[in-house]
Formats: sequence, structure tokens, C-alpha cells
Amino acid sequence: MALLVWLPGSVFAAGTVRLVAAEMSPYIGPTHAQQGYVAELVKAAFERVGYRVDLRFYPLARARSLAAAGQADGLLPVSDSRALEDDFVLSAPFPGANGGLLKKRSLNLSYPPDAPGKPLDTLRAMSGLRFGAVRGASVSAAFDQADFLKRDYVDSDLQNLDKLALGRIDLMVVDKFRASDLMILHRPHLIGQMEFLRPPLFRSDFHVAFSRKAPNQAKLRADFNRGLAALAAEGRIDDILLRHGLSVRKAAVAGREVLTIGTVNNPDMLLMRKLSDEFVRQNPGLRIEWRVLDENSLRTRLMTDLATADGQFDVMTIGSYEAPMWAARGWLAPFDDLPPAYAVDDLLPPVRASLSYRDRLYALPFYAESSMTYYRRDLFQRAGLTMPDQPSWADIQRFAATLHDPAAGVYGICLRGRPGWGENVTLLTTMANSFGGRWFDENWKPELDSEPWREAVRLYVDLLQRYGPPDAHLNGFNESLDLFARGKCAQWVDATVAAGMLYNPKTSKVAGQLGYAAAPVARVREGSNWLWVWALAVPDSSPNKALARRFVQWATSSDYVRLVAAREGWVAVPPGTRQSTYDQAAYLGAAPFARFVSDAIRRSSNQLPGRNYLGIQWVGIPEFPAIGHGFGSEIAKVLGGELDVDSALRKAQADIARLMRDSGYLKP
Repeated sequence: MALLVWLPGSVFAAGTVRLVAAEMSPYIGPTHAQQGYVAELVKAAFERVGYRVDLRFYPLARARSLAAAGQADGLLPVSDSRALEDDFVLSAPFPGANGGLLKKRSLNLSYPPDAPGKPLDTLRAMSGLRFGAVRGASVSAAFDQADFLKRDYVDSDLQNLDKLALGRIDLMVVDKFRASDLMILHRPHLIGQMEFLRPPLFRSDFHVAFSRKAPNQAKLRADFNRGLAALAAEGRIDDILLRHGLSVRKAAVAGREVLTIGTVNNPDMLLMRKLSDEFVRQNPGLRIEWRVLDENSLRTRLMTDLATADGQFDVMTIGSYEAPMWAARGWLAPFDDLPPAYAVDDLLPPVRASLSYRDRLYALPFYAESSMTYYRRDLFQRAGLTMPDQPSWADIQRFAATLHDPAAGVYGICLRGRPGWGENVTLLTTMANSFGGRWFDENWKPELDSEPWREAVRLYVDLLQRYGPPDAHLNGFNESLDLFARGKCAQWVDATVAAGMLYNPKTSKVAGQLGYAAAPVARVREGSNWLWVWALAVPDSSPNKALARRFVQWATSSDYVRLVAAREGWVAVPPGTRQSTYDQAAYLGAAPFARFVSDAIRRSSNQLPGRNYLGIQWVGIPEFPAIGHGFGSEIAKVLGGELDVDSALRKAQADIARLMRDSGYLKP
């Protein structure tokens, strides 16, 4: 671990605050969006009063030691003040952890009727049960004082989760979001088997701990508190919580219904939020609470809702991977008896099939996509290059080498680099397919250490390290779309849905110079382009199913398509779902890519020959989010120079094999 090296304070610009932190997922961490909710909030509070924050991450013991010695101005986040009083002074509080009691759904248990607001009395009434907690972690004053409890201490939350699953403890004391993340990323076979007792029993605040040895600690603390109060008065703390998916459902106001919708921060969904004023107009007394998140955060928070029976969402944005799997588990409400005006037969057959389970629709399609190659016709013409209708990955590499000109602000290629099964893994899987690779053999043994995967990943890394933009490992779909739309990329291989934004002069500087071709191939054509549907579903846990169903029907209807066309133009309508959209001469005239996209989707399938699983860019098993997260993180480390390709693939192979054994696919 590198030592903390900061130049003397006098060299820094006035107003720089030096902070250290330990990763505490999902609240703060170096790989989280904006480094996590806590980091974004603390930086915003300091910036509000004129400071810049220099934040660095270390293991907890190291971070605390550095701050206690005065080598940093403060440590974050902290919630237990008693162990810090000698070395630190705490800031004003801001929203922190949501601690509670996790149990197996099969255990018939609830709080006593007068439990809320009386945690010590509640614990006393449950004194006959076995509680699991993490050694050395302070949950709350009430839990610490409840010496009458049967406690079982371990070193990590993951150990406790395993003990809970095996019935060795009755209740696990844990943060709600922490528990769900552990299940999603490490124990996916437990999703749906656990639930929290409600309401949360141990809510705790976070603080910044200012070092008593740091210069000006009293002023820094006072200024931070002033900035924090300003954020609270402006409502920005709630906004930051919402952006990270860490807010909770708000109670309905008398006489008003509240519909909570979770969606991804893609341009089409942002437009849906904007146009939802029309749905509100049609439903007086309605308030919509939007949870608009980046793709990785959305998937995790939706799974939190399902993993712990939380009931936070009325409408969820899900895809072809989730719809049939979650339907089979009874998590989604079916869309039976759709009214004739919805015209369900107008939905393109592959799209409808991908959202069905046993011939029943469990989600309705908002837009559908395949993948394609985008390129700058002006740059190709200037260089004397011609893009084939069906390029190979060798073609793409050759074009990238020729057109890469960072001095002129143009990179040879842009590709998704951000880790995540819906980000870098989506592209990498189709690349591996085209080299002849696959995730698993017929016996569920992973094949990440095979030659096709090595070829695909080496090419991917070479393209981005030599011809891609800086910090490519931070770029997902939205960041890559922005780069291409601003003229920074000569080529981009990604989703067909981006065509509507790139051909729109309102949102793209290269609309007049855009060319497109099929997604690249290597040795194998099948699986080089994907089929994905972003759809809207109603979780079975929603307390507002009828209203949620009406919203989903409205947002996925042909009437909504016409509403977008009227307000934003035909080029902006959500593509890929309805034949009636492609029957519109106005759409075909505004969207030269329309027939290409329609044909690509109609030819698509989520099943490759000779494979025992569904999915072109994903694997249709519950464990895949954990698999994809781990693998995508290893590849991001390769892009960042922390690992080489062979080491990353060997580690991924071992980690995935272990997970498949733990989940029962592979024999020990």
C-alpha cells in the first residue's frame, strides 16, 4: 500500500480539504459513481462554502491512523463517536446506515405491536432468539446495551449471512443495503429467501471525523456544518440519496397517490420522465417519485427490493434477462387481459418473447436494441478508408490505428469500459462469441481461460489502451454516447438505440457525418450482435399495482410513441418494439437507420446453437450478475494497468468456478 503523500498545506490552493476514507459499500468507495453517496455529499457541502476536497481511500485502520496523526484533515464516514473522542471531533450528522434485523422468510416472526421507537424494549421481547453480529462493529446504543441477548459474533457480514442461511442464527444485524449487495454479488442463490423486519430498528447517522491535530480543524468543522445545512435547506441531500438509490419510499400525502418508479439514466428514460406530466394530467391527485440511476446502481437497488422483500418500487425498469427469471420466481405481476387499444400483437415477436414466461407477458417493452458499428464518414473519407457493411474486428483495429489522433481531439475508437455485466461485459461477451468462445461448457464448467476469450480480451484491451480515450475504464454507455456525439470518437461499437440520438442534430454534433454498419465479427457470425429490451414491470410487492399497471401501459403504448414524435420529433421515438412505428413514413424518413435496426431485431435470438443457457451477452442464470460484476471488475483493472490479461482471466476462471460449485452447478 502506497504511503499517503500530500504536499505541505502552503502549496495547496486556499480552501483544499484533505480527507481519507475506508470503503463502505454501498455508501462510499473508489469504484462507485461519484465515489459513492457519502463522497458526493461531503464534497458538495464543502464546495458550497468554497472548499475543494482531496479524497483518498485506504483500509480502515490505515485511514484512521493517518487522520488521527493529523496527516489528513478528517476521516469519513463514521457513525460510532465513542471510540473516536480522543482523536477526533465530529461534524453535524447526515443520513447514514439503515441497520435492521434480517431473517429467513420461512421464519414466522414480526416485531411486537409497540416496537417502533422502542428498540431496547423490542430487543428484550426477542431475547430468546439468536442474533448474529460483526465483532467490533457498533450497531447502536440499544443493541450494545442489550446484554441479555444471545449473540454470535463473527468477523464479517458475509459469514453471518451464511450462518443465517444455514439456520445457525435466527436474526442477522446488518445494514439493509449492505445485506442485499452481499447476496447479489456473492450469494445470489439466497436472493428471495430473506427479508427484513420492518421498520429498520437501528438507523444511524454518518459524520465527518475532523482530526484534533489538523490545522484549522475547528474552522473546517464549522464551515462543513454550514455547507451541510445549506444543502439540507435546498433539498440537495435528498437528491444525492436518490441518485445513488439510497432513499426510501415516502409516505403518501392525504388525497394524493404516490407512484415510485425506478429507471436507468439513459436519454430515452429521461425523456419518459419529462413527458410523464401527461400521465399525471390524466390521473389527478397523482405524484410520481422518480429513482433515476446509472445502470449498475439501478440493477443493484432493484435487486435490493426483491432480495429483501422491501416494497420500495411500483414500476421497475428491467430487461430480457430479468423478466422471465423473475416471473418464474413469482416476483412480477403478469400483464394479462391487456385492453384492445394496447394492440399487444403490434409488438415485434422477438421482443414479446423475451419478456414472456410460459406465454404470459410479465413486462412491457419500452425500447429494444441490437448492436451496430457507428463511424464518422468524414474521417473515413479524409483517410481514404471504406467501412464494409459487415466489418471484422481486424478491420476495426486497422481503422482505429489509422484514425487515432488525440492531438486533434479524436480517438480511434470508443467502447464500454466501466465494469458491470450490463456495461463492459455486454460487449466483451459478444466479442468472445465471435472468436468462438463461451462462458460455460455443457457441464457448467467456466471457459474464461480458453484461447477465444484470451484473443477477445487482448484485442479489447489493445484497442482501448492504444486507441481509446483516457480513463476508458470509467466510461459506460452514456459516457461513450456523449464522446461520440461530441465528435471525439472515430468509431463506436454499441447499442442500436444510440442511433436516434446520434442522428438528431439537437443532441449530436456529428449527425450529418454519421455512418453505420453491422456489429464486427471475428471467426463466428452468431452472437456478435445482441438482443436487449428495456422494459417496464410491476413487482408483486408493489402496494399500487393497478396504478402502476396503467402507467406501464401508457409509457409503452403507440400513443406514447406519437407523443414523443409530436414533442421531440420522430427521430427521438423509442425504437425496436412496435411494427406500427416502422409503418410510419415520417419515422422512416427521419431515421435512415430504422430498417437496419428493425431487421437486426427481427433476426435476433437469445439462444446460440449448442449452448445450455439463454443469452447472447448474458447467461440466463440467477448467478450471472455476480459473475458479470466480478469479471467486469477484473477487466477494468487490466485497462487501468493493475493486472495483465492472463492474470485477470485466470482469477476470473477460479472465482467463477468456485461460485458455480457453491451454487450447485458444479460438483466439488
